[in-house]
Amino acid sequence: MKHIILITGGQRSGKSSYAEKLALNLSPRPVYMATSRIWDEEFRQRVIRHQEKRGPEWTNIEEDKELSRHSVEGRVVLIDCVTLWCTNFFFDLDAEVDTALQAVKQEFDRFTQQDATFIFVTNEIGSGAVSENTIQRRFTDLQGWMNQYIASKANQVYLMVSGIPVPVKQ
Repeated sequence: MKHIILITGGQRSGKSSYAEKLALNLSPRPVYMATSRIWDEEFRQRVIRHQEKRGPEWTNIEEDKELSRHSVEGRVVLIDCVTLWCTNFFFDLDAEVDTALQAVKQEFDRFTQQDATFIFVTNEIGSGAVSENTIQRRFTDLQGWMNQYIASKANQVYLMVSGIPVPVKQ
């Protein structure tokens, strides 16, 4: 049976750690779907550290946009993260918010048609001050609307605050 969980919060709030523990509690062999692109050496090292932290029980998939290309039927799959996934659509579609939002929603719907447990990790980037940068404001809009979309489809939503999961939707 399909089940969608959204874990959201600020940077370094414990989202990924909580999501990984949750996935391992739900399955002895979860899938880790990484959506990031490697854009510099510092980020490459960060990705390597994350990969090394996870054990051999994980099936690792790197997919920057087309999550639905991968069959995860019957699996527990952790998607980390929605923010980087949206970034890929946003920049590939020339920062056109409406076009990118439509594309990400369509891909989300295709991917989550599968019978699986989905754990999406995302960031609450709109919780701070309004940016002076136009591109950043546009991306914040995209991210906020996509978070709302996923939350509306989710069975459960958690807000991470200082490493503590706060249930928002159960």
